[in-house]
Amino acid sequence: MNRDIYQQMTDKIMLTGSKLIPELFRMIVNDAEARLLMAMPGTPEQLAEKVQRPLDEVMNMCQLLYHKGVAFKSYKGGSVGYKMCRDMIQFHDATILWPEAPRDYLDLWQKFMEEEWPGFARLAEQFFPKAFTRIIPVDQSIDAGSHQVLDIDSANNIVEKADKLAVTRCTCRVIAHKCDMPLEVCIQVDNAAKYTIDRGSGREISKEEALQLLRTSEEKGLVHVTMNRAHAGHFICNCCSCCCQALPLVISDGLKILDPSRFQAEIDKGLCSGCEICLDRCHFLAIESVTLDDGASVMQVIPEKCMGCGVCQITCPEGAIALREVRPADFIPA
Repeated sequence: MNRDIYQQMTDKIMLTGSKLIPELFRMIVNDAEARLLMAMPGTPEQLAEKVQRPLDEVMNMCQLLYHKGVAFKSYKGGSVGYKMCRDMIQFHDATILWPEAPRDYLDLWQKFMEEEWPGFARLAEQFFPKAFTRIIPVDQSIDAGSHQVLDIDSANNIVEKADKLAVTRCTCRVIAHKCDMPLEVCIQVDNAAKYTIDRGSGREISKEEALQLLRTSEEKGLVHVTMNRAHAGHFICNCCSCCCQALPLVISDGLKILDPSRFQAEIDKGLCSGCEICLDRCHFLAIESVTLDDGASVMQVIPEKCMGCGVCQITCPEGAIALREVRPADFIPA
């Protein structure tokens, strides 16, 4: 049985078997646009020859597909070419920020995240040795006296050393809208920022505004997440535990699709007043109340559950929480 063009596109982004991804492609591109995407990569001239259509028509279609978020520009060889989104993450993040995306398109994405994504995430956990993303700890929660704080451990340092910054809406909260956390908090770095600005899916921001976004996100209990690579990466997401594509599955199913930071929270029982603010703020259920010999109730960390985000520390009135280094620098893939 021949697979139609939308099923072929689904195969190409490694989601064979999905019933909803072909429908998402069908909603965003017509048959001619789909065939042009499947002919990629190539320059408009090369693509025009492949699909046997006039060059001006192909150029317009490429620009439209880029605007929609299903095609990306490539600058190899000194000329501008186009390539189709390579995986579900690109397809998800780029097209949800398509300015003209209709609500039913966004709702179908959320249906995929709820009905099909958990199964694909379990497969990804089995086939890929390391998670694609990792947590960056909150800067002020780190005990800098006992280790070297590397750039890869610091969202602030990533921002400070960036050449270009932009901000977009959080794609997960755009489609899920399960909470009232801020939407415009996903920081794009360098090449990702240039892409965002060029496409018009976000806006350029200064380092000062980016640092303020990080502070605001930390205060609201959002978790910093970036690419799981030992370089500055392309983005800093600020994630909640209800809308995020990764955090709910980490919390409910223990899936290893998001790596922890290199750190782990520790609570000084001598300073802890037992106010339980950190207990309420911990997304990962990694803090519990214990009773001391004198009858006082204090908080303690459950080490195997702690992801080292530092969100618990931000509002501790006693300053009883700090992060300690528990994983070496090479824990983060080169």
